[in-house]
Amino acid sequence: MKLLSFAVPSYNSYEFMRKCIDSLLPGGDDVEILIVDDGSTDRTGELADAYEQKYPGIVRAIHQENGGHGEAVNAGLRNATGLYFKVVDSDDWVDLDAYKKVLETLKTFREMEHPVDVLLTNYVYEKVATGHQRRMLLSPLFPENKVIGWDGMKRNIKGFSILMHSVIYRTQLLRDCKLELPKHTFYVDNLFVYQPLMHVKTLYYLNVSFYRYYIGREGQSVAEQTMVKRIDQQLRVNYMMIDTVDPWEAKEEHLRKYLLSYLETITVVSTVIGYVSGTKENLDKVNKLWDYLKQKDIRTYRQIRFGVLGNAMRLPGGPVGRRISLMFYHISQKLIGFN
Repeated sequence: MKLLSFAVPSYNSYEFMRKCIDSLLPGGDDVEILIVDDGSTDRTGELADAYEQKYPGIVRAIHQENGGHGEAVNAGLRNATGLYFKVVDSDDWVDLDAYKKVLETLKTFREMEHPVDVLLTNYVYEKVATGHQRRMLLSPLFPENKVIGWDGMKRNIKGFSILMHSVIYRTQLLRDCKLELPKHTFYVDNLFVYQPLMHVKTLYYLNVSFYRYYIGREGQSVAEQTMVKRIDQQLRVNYMMIDTVDPWEAKEEHLRKYLLSYLETITVVSTVIGYVSGTKENLDKVNKLWDYLKQKDIRTYRQIRFGVLGNAMRLPGGPVGRRISLMFYHISQKLIGFN
């Protein structure tokens, strides 16, 4: 069994995927790199085959009809043979020094009777065009170098989130929780880091900046106007988060608070997209989302609606309230340096 499986969802990635794959190759025989060619129309599949031929036993090329990012992750999970599983998008990469420490840590887990469920690391937003970096640390939330349960979490802080970039899951845990992401839908990474957490019993935080997340490529899914065009996909994920996990079933208080906080964040993101678009159609969709949440579970609705972020985005006063909410958003956007 491999120690770590990397799934690399790749769609028309020929021009930039080499940096990603080359950053993963130093893992050698401890890892497998599953390049999932998701129905590409450029030479992505050809390059994936070339890597498989050059690095047999380490790189595998998987070719499928286009199903979107989620289905590419699903394909990676179906084919993974590693004890642990990590998604690295084809335009991102990993840091070499941090990579070595990650593998050393996972090797210690492999010797345990019950291997740790999830390894958490930091990640870095790389806005390459401007040279801007934003290092996202999980140290305010978790103690370092210690196997803990959710009761060992330090605290919950709004805005400090466990994103796809920061998680390395035990592969069998993902299969046991029957994780399957929807096809032809962007923003499924939110489901990937939300749905499995109810099944996570043990965590370990390694304070290294492992994942480097590229920001600024034209047409990138997180670009503001791209998100406006894809608001229906963002909303689909938001609804699925509401439907697939009941935070109140979490016995651990820290986990329950975290799940509620993360759902608040994603619901606020959906709301911001609707506000930015400025169309009545999208505003109606946002209002429908909040109404659905209220009808689904009034406790969850109240926690999110009157949370710090939810309250800021749902100010009273109709158009005036929305303008003030957008002002808060744009101020935050300038402070952070990107959306």
